[in-house]
Amino acid sequence: MASVTELRAHAREIFFAGLKAADPLNAIKKNIRVSNDHLQVADRSYALAQVRTLLITGCGKAAARMALAIEELLGDKISAGVVIVKYGYALPLEKINIIEAGHPIPDEAGLNGACQIMDLARGAGENDLVLFLISGGGSALFPAPADGLSLAEKQRTTQMLLESGATIREVNAVHKHISKLKGGRFAKLVAPANLVSLILSDVVGDSLEAIASGPTVADSTTFSDCLEILQRYGLEEKIPHGVLDLLQRGAQGAIDETPKPSDAVLQKVQNVIIGRNSMALEAAVRHARALGYHTRVLSNSIEGESREVARSHAALVKEIARSNQRHRHATCVISGGETTVTVHGDGLGGRNQEFALAAAIDIDGLDGVVILSAGTDGTDGPTDAAGGIVDGSTMQRGRAKGLDATAFLARNDSHTFLKATDDLLITGPTFTNVMDLQVMLVA
Repeated sequence: MASVTELRAHAREIFFAGLKAADPLNAIKKNIRVSNDHLQVADRSYALAQVRTLLITGCGKAAARMALAIEELLGDKISAGVVIVKYGYALPLEKINIIEAGHPIPDEAGLNGACQIMDLARGAGENDLVLFLISGGGSALFPAPADGLSLAEKQRTTQMLLESGATIREVNAVHKHISKLKGGRFAKLVAPANLVSLILSDVVGDSLEAIASGPTVADSTTFSDCLEILQRYGLEEKIPHGVLDLLQRGAQGAIDETPKPSDAVLQKVQNVIIGRNSMALEAAVRHARALGYHTRVLSNSIEGESREVARSHAALVKEIARSNQRHRHATCVISGGETTVTVHGDGLGGRNQEFALAAAIDIDGLDGVVILSAGTDGTDGPTDAAGGIVDGSTMQRGRAKGLDATAFLARNDSHTFLKATDDLLITGPTFTNVMDLQVMLVA
C-alpha cells in the first residue's frame, strides 16, 4: 500500500498533468494556422492581405498567454492590441499592451482597460479584423458599467451576488444587463468589422453566453430574468438602488435589450472554443493510469454547494476504501466542474478550499486516502491558494493545534484552517482557467 506521503505526491502530479494540458498557448496554436497570408480559424479563412487593421483585444486570467500565442503566430501583422488580466497574471509582450486589474471584484484599472479596448473597437471598419481573447475571469476584468451606473455600484452588486450563492450563470445574467459590453454588446460595438473570439471555457457545459458574460455572443437572458434572480436570493432591497432601477426600466422596455440571435450585428462574428475542462480532466486520467491507478471519471460537470458536493465525494471515497480492503486495487477518481459557496461567515477561503475542508471532516481517521480540490487558474477565492489537499490525518493535525474544523467551516474560514495544517495547494499564477479539478486517491 502506498503511503499517504506518496498519495499526496501523486495527487499533485495528476493535477499538474491536467494543468499542463490546459495551456492556452498550445490550445491557440491547435486552432489557428497562418499560411500563404491567410489566417485559418477553425473552418473559416481570413485573407490577411485584405485586412486593413488587425487588432488584438481580450480579457481573462489566461488572456496574457493567449496573447503570447497570437504574437508568435501573427507578429508584425498586428496593428495594436490591449488585453486585461488579473493582477499577477501579466506576461512581457511586444505588440500587445497588458493591463492588470481586479478580480473577482472589478476596479478602476479594469475600467481603464475596458475603455482602451472600446476606443480600439470604435475605430474598426468593414475591412478590419478584431481578435478577442476570452477566458475565465473576463467578466470582472472587462467592466464598463451601463450609462447611469458607477463602478462602485457594479462592484457592490457583484460582491452581493457572489456571497449569495448565485450560480455563475445567474451572476453573469445580471452582469450583462448592467454593462455596456457584455451579452453581445461588444460585438455590436465592433461591427461592421470582422470579429473572431477565441475562447477558453471556464463554465460547465461550455455555454458561450456564460463565459465572461458573453461579450461577443447573443444573449438569451433578459432584464426580467435579472429581477427574478435578485428576488430568488433576496437581494432586491440590498443591491444599489441605481442597479435595481436600471433593471426595472429595462424590464419595462425603456432600455434596449442585449443582442439576440437574429441581430444583424452578430453576422460577422466567429466564436471558437479552444479549450475546456475536459482537456485537463482527460490528461489527469492518463497520468493517473500511468501511475498504476484504476481510474475513472465521476463527472466533468460538477456543480452545487461546495461543502455538500465534497461530502458526496467523500462518501464515494469511503465506499471505495471499504472495497479496496478486499481487492487491494489503488483507485483514482477524478471530477471537474465548478461549485459555489454561500457565504455565512467572515472567514477567508474559496470553493476549493471549502471543498477540501468539508471532505477532510468526513474522511477523518481514514487511512490511505487523499482528496485534492483545486482551481486550474491557481486562485481560489481572494487567497493565494489554488485549493487544498487533505487526507485522513488532516483533522488530527488540526486538533493538535486546538482547531475545530466544524467551526472554521461554519464561518467559511477554510483557508485559515488548511494553512495551519499545511494542506493548502499553492501553484502561483497558472495563466490558464478551465474550472476546477478534484483528484481522489485510495490506496
